[in-house]
Order: sequence, then structure tokens, then C-alpha cells
Amino acid sequence: MGRRKVEIKRIQDKNCRQVAFCKRRKGLLKKAKEISILCDVDVAVVIISNRGRLHEFSSNNSLSGMLQRYESHVEAEKEINAEIQVAEHSKYSGFTTMGELLQTTERQLEETNADGLTVTDLIHLENELQTALIQVRSRKTHLMLECAKDLHEKLLQEKLLQEEKKHLEDNIASIKKNTKVNEMSDLPAPHIFCGQQRVTLNFL
Repeated sequence: MGRRKVEIKRIQDKNCRQVAFCKRRKGLLKKAKEISILCDVDVAVVIISNRGRLHEFSSNNSLSGMLQRYESHVEAEKEINAEIQVAEHSKYSGFTTMGELLQTTERQLEETNADGLTVTDLIHLENELQTALIQVRSRKTHLMLECAKDLHEKLLQEKLLQEEKKHLEDNIASIKKNTKVNEMSDLPAPHIFCGQQRVTLNFL
């Protein structure tokens, strides 16, 4: 028999949760060490338990140095994002629809001096196209969700109408049955008269 697949959810039992944490923490740190050696990369792992205890691993024995490098990378990403936001105010950001943007982009690239576009212009065009594509995908997802919601509500309404119709038919049948019983109970009781018949036997 193979190993039973573990359902990924919070372990309710406290002792079992602590045992699982210890085992998986050791396994995670072991895997981090292995990938740092096998792939020659810098790896840092920080784990804080629910009791506030810190567990850490750094492949270069300098966790603070790794964190500084991470912070520097985050700052650089912020600067790049800021530049992109500034670039959105370029001459290409004035278009309100994706169609206008695509037409202008196509016209710019088909011109004889298209090779004269600077890297900044191309970056601006790329960013605008990506933004328009994201908007289209978002709109598509929104419409699909709305259609699914409307269909679900329609099916639910049809189900409720069918249940109400069945309930109404049952009520009508019950009323008819009760009315018939009441009519029968109002009829006078039949009187049965038993007459005596005299039978004369003639013997020849």
C-alpha cells in the first residue's frame, strides 16, 4: 500500500500539530541545504513558531546579509515599478480604448522610420499593451462570472417554481379529497328493509 495522502489543513490536535511541525521543519531546512549545495545558490529560511520561537537557516552563514540583499532587491523593484508608472503618462497613455492603442502601435511600427523608435518608446508601447491585455482579460473573466451567476440564479428560480407548482398541486389534490369526503359524510344513511317471503312448496 502507498502512503496515504495528507489533507492540507490545520491539524486540530495540539500534540500531533507539534510533531508535524518538528518533522516538516527539519525536512524543510534539509531541503534548503541540499538545494544550496546542488545548485550553488544562496538560500535563507526563516520560520517562526506559534510560540514565537525563531528557526533559521542561511547557506552563507549570514542571515542578516541575505536579508539586506533581499531588501535591496525589493527597493530596486519599487524603483522599477515607479518608473513604469511614470512611463504610463507618456504620449501613448492618452488612448482610452485598446483598439485605438493597437491601431497607433501598428501605425508606428509600419512607418518607414519605425527603426527610429527609442528603447523608451518601445517600453512604453509594451507596457500599454500589457495593461490593455490585462484589462481585456479582467473584463472577460468578469463577464464569464456574471454569466455563470445568472445561469445559476435562473436554474435556482426554475427549481423553486417547480417545487412551488408541485406543492400547489398537492394542496389542490388534498382539498379535492377533503371536499369529496365531506360531501359523502353529508348524505343520509341508507335504510334497508328486509321483507319476508313465503315460499310454498307444492309436492305432487
